[in-house]
Amino acid sequence: MTYTAVLVPGDGIGPEVAAAACEILKAAGAPISWITHQAGVAALEAGEKDLLPQSTIDAIQKHRVALKGPCTTPVGGGFSSVNVAMRKKLDLYGAVRPVRSLDGVTTRFSNVDLVVVRENTEGLYAGIENEITKGVVTSMKVATRDACLRIADFAFRYAVHRKRRKVSVFHKANIMKLSDGMFIRCAREVREAKFPQIEYEELIIDAACMKLVQDPTKFDVLLMENLYGDVLSDLCAGLVGGLGVVPGANLGEHAAIFEAVHGSAPDIAGKGIANPLAITMSAVMMLNYIAETHSDTALAATATRIRDAYNRALVDGCKTRDLGGSLGTREFASAVIERL
Repeated sequence: MTYTAVLVPGDGIGPEVAAAACEILKAAGAPISWITHQAGVAALEAGEKDLLPQSTIDAIQKHRVALKGPCTTPVGGGFSSVNVAMRKKLDLYGAVRPVRSLDGVTTRFSNVDLVVVRENTEGLYAGIENEITKGVVTSMKVATRDACLRIADFAFRYAVHRKRRKVSVFHKANIMKLSDGMFIRCAREVREAKFPQIEYEELIIDAACMKLVQDPTKFDVLLMENLYGDVLSDLCAGLVGGLGVVPGANLGEHAAIFEAVHGSAPDIAGKGIANPLAITMSAVMMLNYIAETHSDTALAATATRIRDAYNRALVDGCKTRDLGGSLGTREFASAVIERL
């Protein structure tokens, strides 16, 4: 069976790393038929009037699954984040970012295996900001009981499905007693009602960060609201070698987008040196998602073959520059293909 998926290459290094990932999937025989749509700066360059064309949203809604490259977001001005807009429009409320140590990638820790689960639709990323008077700006943090319950249920279901042992909620409820207070109360409620077998803890986020960098093996599934999840997923990536080796998924009831968590790196775009591993790992997550959805054991086996191939490539010393190696984007993809 062939599955149709939407490819959103992104901009900056996005098209390069996305092409490498697609090449690897093709070589592995993954039965994916790609439909390409644009978002971000690439959409404007393609002649679209909007950064997030409705045709892109419609395609993802129709086919329900997409692989996405990074899209540039200006800092301190300019247009709003296309990534955030896409998650909101498609109601991709659950962000999942697995973080694990990789053989061949030397870091301070050698046995990290944790998952960041991030509420993806509200919090400060609701983007409600106002200049109430000259030199005074307010940003509104939005929290709803429905969203808090939904992401808590998502995290515990994920823990059970993946045979994880513990969920740790990171919060700042000692200061934000209403918003973060509701978040932890909802997590407790869901756990007590449905998942009492899962070990549970709550940590104030600043202390949790300290404990994470002291010994990340103490953690398993990390549950948090939007901004905390964005920051912590990058911190956790630093434990295992950086953003070039961490995949990500944005999941909802009716669609799923898989993407590398790194940025568009315009300073190295077009040079052929970007690491395609993160988006390849995200593509493997996509294959497993499709395989589970359609009970396709052959597709799951293909995903495993790709994962084993890039793991072997790393062990054999095939690395891009960000990991201390010398391979370019296409060379690394070729090294993975050779090991399929």
